[in-house]
This record gives sequence, structure tokens and C-alpha cells, in this order.
Amino acid sequence: MPEHSFLAIGECMVELAPDRDGLFRMGFAGDTFNCAWYARRLLPETWSVGYATAVGADAVSDDMLAFMATEGIATQAIRRIEGRTVGLYMIALKDGERSFSYWRGQAAAKAMADDPDWLDRAFAGRDLLHLSGITLAILAPEARERLCAALGRARAAGARVSFDTNVRPRLWRDPEEMRAGLMLGASVADTVLPSFDEEQAAFGDASPGATVARYREAGATTVVVKNGAAPIRLWAEGAEAEIAPVPVAQVVDSTAAGDSFAAGFLAARATGASPPEAVAQAAALAARVIGQRGALAPGLFADGAEP
Repeated sequence: MPEHSFLAIGECMVELAPDRDGLFRMGFAGDTFNCAWYARRLLPETWSVGYATAVGADAVSDDMLAFMATEGIATQAIRRIEGRTVGLYMIALKDGERSFSYWRGQAAAKAMADDPDWLDRAFAGRDLLHLSGITLAILAPEARERLCAALGRARAAGARVSFDTNVRPRLWRDPEEMRAGLMLGASVADTVLPSFDEEQAAFGDASPGATVARYREAGATTVVVKNGAAPIRLWAEGAEAEIAPVPVAQVVDSTAAGDSFAAGFLAARATGASPPEAVAQAAALAARVIGQRGALAPGLFADGAEP
């Protein structure tokens, strides 16, 4: 039986990713699910890795749950809601950078936090809980409050919470709601994983150090600010450091760069790495992920491959 438990919280969607000859390949992905997928490959079997969300009761939801189980992701913390389905997104690529088109009007995940008792049951006994700004953005304001309150209760009971800010302005009603929602998520997190370009646009931060200071003030004990090809700013255990990311010769697809970074950092810390070592391992993984197409890169974990 696993001794420890990692649970990611959010929305998994049908992914249509560009392939060859103008065709698209169907898969299942989503920011926190991507993190769980990579974490399952990085964490030892003494850890269980699960996903918490809501899906529909239709065939595509069945297929999604079957895919998760095949990939080693536990599905016991997933609610099924009649009359709903799962969202869909399509990736467009230009010079390795991605843009998205979304269809999520009937997505069950938007109702994942409607039942506070279910949230408490799903979070009970977990060692590590992970969510993102997208998790919060798809929820109604009152559901967002319920989710963060449940995370606060789980944290008080001993769980550690990580929060990837993953700023997506189009998912929020307005910039003020977005800033308030992101700081609400940070207020219940031990570890915050922002990207400086997004934080600068959302909050007007003058430097990565300003981003660190804002999340420290919110209560985080670890802040890791990614900054493209520039050094990663780390604040942890009362000390700051800068770690140079791995140079990338060619970006094929930047999808899941931050998600894999989060998985790499959290898995490394969970298995005993120091904060700077965890940043280095996370950056190395993300550098390899963006050399592949699509959010999930199983080829990186094939027999004999170095993760």
C-alpha cells in the first residue's frame, strides 16, 4: 500500500493537438492533470497519485477515466454529474508557442466544488495537494471560496498545498477578480509556482523579487518564479537563490512546460531534494518536455530514457 498521497485538483479536458498533414491527434490533458501525469512517473510507488475533478456520465467521460487509470492516476476523488460532459480544447502552434481554443460550456469540472463535504472527503489524508489558477478561474466565486476553504482545512490537518498560478486572463471575468482569485489561492498554499511574465502583466511586478515578496506576504513558505530563459528565482527556507534553466536549442511545443516543471519540483522535494536541487531537476524535465509535441511526453519515460 502507498505510504503517501499526491492529489491534483482541476480540470482534465479532451485535447486536440496538431499532428502531421493538417490532422489533429486526440488525447486527454489539462494543466493540473498534466502535473499529476508527470508526478506519477517521477514519484516512487510508495506514493499514490490521484486526480480530483468532476466529469459527466457520458462515453467521453468514461474514456477519460479509463485513460487516467491506465496511466496510473487514481480516480476515486472524481465526481460524476448527470447531464454534463468534459471540456475540449484545440492547440494551435506557431514557432513552438501555443495558443488555445476552448469549448467547455457543459464541463462538469465547473461544478467540482459545489459540495464542501465531498471536498473534505477527497482531501482527507493527503500529503500533497496541488491546484492552479485555472482550477480557480473556471469556478463561480462562491465555489472558489469553498474550494480554498477546504484546502485550508486540509492544510491545517497536515497536508501541504502547492499552487501554480497559471494566469489565464480570458478565463476570469475581469482583472480585479483575477488578481483577487490568484491571491486567494496563494493564501492557502505552502508553495507558489508563478511565471514572471504572467505576474508582471497581472500585478505589475517590477521584478521576480517583487513576485516573491508578494507571495511571501500571502503566506507561502516556498516561491519559485520561472522567467523564460532567464534565471529562476527561488525563495525557500528563508533563503533566496537564482538557478539558470537548461538551455533549449529548439522549442517544438511549449504546452505543459510549467506543468512538468511543477511535477519535477514537487516530486524532487517529496523525495528529499533540497530546493535548489529540485529547481534544477524541474527545469531539466521542462526543457525536455518542450522538445516534444503535445502536453504529455511518454517517450521521455520509455525504458532506458532519463526522466
